[in-house]
Amino acid sequence: MKKYSSKRSIQILAHLLQQYGISDIIISPGSRNAPLAIHFSETDAFNCFSIVDERSAAFVGIGMAISEKKPVAITCTSGSAVANYYPAVTEAFYQNVPLLILTADRPTDFVDIFDGQTIRQKDIFHQHSYGDFQLLEDSKENAEDINFDIIKKAIELCFEKRGPVHINIPLEEPLYDLVSELPSFPAVEKTIKHKEYEIPSNLVAEWNTSQRIMFLVGTKDYSPELENQLSQLVKNHSVVVLSEVNSNLHHEKFFKHIDRYIYNFTEEDYKKYAPDLLITIGQNVVSKKVKQFLRKARPKQHWHLDEIWQPDTYYSLTEKIEVKPEVFFSKLLKFVNLEPRPYFNLWDVLRDKKDAKHVQFLNKVDFSDFYFFNKASQTIPENYNIHFSNSSAIRYAQLFDFGKKKIYCNRGTSGIDGSTSTAMGFAIKNANPTLLITGDLGFFYDINGLWNQYIPPFVRIIIFNNGEGNIFKIIPGPGNANPNTLDEFIATKHRKHAEHLAKHFGFAYIKVEDEPTLDRVLENFFKPDTQPKILEVNTYGKNSADVLKAYFDFMKDN
Repeated sequence: MKKYSSKRSIQILAHLLQQYGISDIIISPGSRNAPLAIHFSETDAFNCFSIVDERSAAFVGIGMAISEKKPVAITCTSGSAVANYYPAVTEAFYQNVPLLILTADRPTDFVDIFDGQTIRQKDIFHQHSYGDFQLLEDSKENAEDINFDIIKKAIELCFEKRGPVHINIPLEEPLYDLVSELPSFPAVEKTIKHKEYEIPSNLVAEWNTSQRIMFLVGTKDYSPELENQLSQLVKNHSVVVLSEVNSNLHHEKFFKHIDRYIYNFTEEDYKKYAPDLLITIGQNVVSKKVKQFLRKARPKQHWHLDEIWQPDTYYSLTEKIEVKPEVFFSKLLKFVNLEPRPYFNLWDVLRDKKDAKHVQFLNKVDFSDFYFFNKASQTIPENYNIHFSNSSAIRYAQLFDFGKKKIYCNRGTSGIDGSTSTAMGFAIKNANPTLLITGDLGFFYDINGLWNQYIPPFVRIIIFNNGEGNIFKIIPGPGNANPNTLDEFIATKHRKHAEHLAKHFGFAYIKVEDEPTLDRVLENFFKPDTQPKILEVNTYGKNSADVLKAYFDFMKDN
C-alpha cells in the first residue's frame, strides 16, 4: 500500500509539479525533508534520484535539466545542506538552467534561537535566483490557498526565466504522519507568458547600411533552426560568424577556432578586422582574446539577442533584443540585404593561413596535453555528447574540431566545481553516451560526482593528469610568482591518480603515459562495456604549458 505525507503543503506541491510536467526530483537525505522524500518517491508520476552530497546533487540537477530541456526539482533538509546548493545555483542562474529548489526548513519561529540545523534559509539564494518564495506552515490561516498560489507562481517563473527558483518550506513536527488516500485538487490554468516580437525598422536599416557585420556566438545549446538561419546569412559571404566549440554550430563558413585566428592580433589588426555591426548570441564566451579584441574595436552598433540576459560585455551595447534568436532571425531574414561583403573575404584569408600553420604544428608536436586533445578530437565516436571541465580543458577544446558532436561546459560561472556531477546528471537522462573530458584538479575536486548509483555503463571519463592546475602555467601573470609559491599554492602540484577511486566507484580503469599507448587504447575505450570507464592520460613532466605557448608562438605571422 502506498503511503503519502499528510502535510497539505507537500500534497499541493506534488500535485502542481505533476500539472506542469516536472517529473525528475533529486533527493538528498535528511529528516526535515523526509515528508517530501516519502511523498515524491511514493508518487508514480515522479522519477526520484537519491544523491547524498547536496553540492553534487544540485549539479546533477543541472545536467538533467540541460539534457531534458525542462525544469528539474532538487530537495534537501534544513541548515548547511541548503547552503551546499549555492555553487550550482549560481551556475544555473548565469547559464539559464531551470532548477526548482525545494528546501525543507524548521518552523519560522525556530530561526536564530540556536535550534539544530536551523539557519536563515528564507531568501538565501536571493542574489542568484529568479524568484524566492516561502510557504506557510499547514497550521497557519488560509495556508492551503496561499501555498497553492505561491507554488504555481514559482513553477511558472522557473519555466519563464529558465533559471533557478527557490521555494523554502517550513515544516512542523510530526514529520512522519502518513496517509494512504490523497485529496483531489483542482486542475491548473497555466498562465506562463510568451513574448511576441516584431522587428523595428531601424534595425533593418542599420543592417543594410553596415559593411562589416560580425556575429559572435557564445555558449549555446544546439539549435538546428538557428544553425540554418545563420547558414543562410553566411551563404553569400554577407557576414562573419565567430563561434566556439560549445556554441554547437556547424558550417564550413563559420569561424570556429577564434583563438587560433586572433591570439596574436596587434593594435593594427584590431582596427583591420573590427566590425561596424556586432551581433552577439548565447551566453559566456570562453575566449579572453576575443573580448579584448571587441572591447578595443568598439563597434558602432552592438545588438545582443537573448530573452533573459543583456550584458554589455564589450562596452558598446546599443540594442537589447529580448527575444529568442530564432524568432528574431525569422523576422530579419524577410527584410535584409544578403549581398556579398568584402569583410568575409578578409577573415577567410586569415583563416586559411592560420589553419595551415595549425596543421604544420600538429605534425611535429610531442606527447602532451595538446597531443591528447588532437588525438581525442579525431577518435571520439559521432554519437557521443561531450562535456568539458573548466580551465584548461575547455580552452584546449577551442583549438580542435570535434565534428557535429554536442558540446557542453559549465560556463555560467566558469568554475571547476561540479563538472563531473553535471556530466553524470546529463548522462542519466540522455539516450546517447556521454564523455567527460576533465583536468585532474577538476576531477578530484568533484569526486562525489561519482557517488551516484544511476551512472549508465556507456559513460566515459578521460582525465588528462598533468599533476597540477596547469592553467596557471599557461595564462599570463602567475609565472611572476616565486616558483615554490606557484607550485604549492596556485598550481597546487600533486601526485594523485584515479585508479583506486575508479575501482571504488565501479568504473573500469585504464592509464596511459606515452604516445603509442594512447594511440592504441583510445579507440577500444569507447567500445560498449558492462560498466563505465575512466581513462587517465598521465602527462606529468611533459611541459604541456610550454607546448601550448610554443603553439601560439608558431601561429604568429612569419
